[in-house]
Amino acid sequence: MTAPKDFNDRMLSLGLARVSEAAAHASARLIGRGDEKAADQAAVNAMRDQLNMLDIKGVVVIGEGERDEAPMLYIGEEVGTGEGPEVDIALDPLEGTTLTAKDMPNALTVIAMAPRGTLLHAPDVYMEKLAVGPGYPTDVVSLEMTPSQRVRALAQARGVQDSDITVCILERPRHEDLVAEVRSTGAAIRLITDGDVAGVIHCAEAELTGIDMYMGSGGAPEGVLAASALKCMGGQMWGKLLFRNDDERGRARKAGITDLDRIYSRDELVTGDVIFAATGVTNGSIVAGVKREPNYLQTETILMRSKTGSVRRMIYRNPIR
Repeated sequence: MTAPKDFNDRMLSLGLARVSEAAAHASARLIGRGDEKAADQAAVNAMRDQLNMLDIKGVVVIGEGERDEAPMLYIGEEVGTGEGPEVDIALDPLEGTTLTAKDMPNALTVIAMAPRGTLLHAPDVYMEKLAVGPGYPTDVVSLEMTPSQRVRALAQARGVQDSDITVCILERPRHEDLVAEVRSTGAAIRLITDGDVAGVIHCAEAELTGIDMYMGSGGAPEGVLAASALKCMGGQMWGKLLFRNDDERGRARKAGITDLDRIYSRDELVTGDVIFAATGVTNGSIVAGVKREPNYLQTETILMRSKTGSVRRMIYRNPIR
């Protein structure tokens, strides 16, 4: 699916970077303060204010929650000036609220934009995720494989031993069996405490991060954001929604999902052109965190466009007034 002519991703991308930068500036004031809710709210407020300055007819499809659960940036909220292209917005104003509160690495502000109707309206449930970087044959690994089979298949595709593969996994009790099976192959594991959008992005820059594959379950909304980034950087990703009860199945049906067992590829999670921006809040392996000097704040943003495959890193110095 190609983007509509009025979706000028080249011009909109810089505006999107300003949105993520504003959220990072706002939440940076609460780094290490131990208040997750305050840090998240600061990011939400700043992101919403900046979004409403953009000349778009935007609808939040991945946001802070359902309309009755979140006062701002809720799913279905209209953002922008109302002038310009109709777009879907997926966002996480602060991916890593705990990381920010504890001053730990890899807290990010994250946002993606695509033409209306091209981002999966993922309900707030878990998603089983699997991702690898670019350069591999199509479907080199799959969710139907066991974790150990995935390691062996990727090692074979790379022409290396199983022990040369590094897998990124979110450190959670539910992943204990997954971790044990991956380690049984001899592969290494990079455990992360939070932030699986960053975990998936790591696969696309394996030469820098040392991570070859991402596995495990995490939030479905974050899966759409991660797929947006991979669509820009290259790489393969698959996701399958996981349901713990009838209430969660009802959320999926409310979001328009009829096949609850479907496995989504990257290009089914994001069916059109997409632009993606992420700004560092705390220092991380993708971008540097907010740096505070006597007279200015400095941020680093990664800004990407799937249409061209361009990846731009931007340093922004903003005087403190």
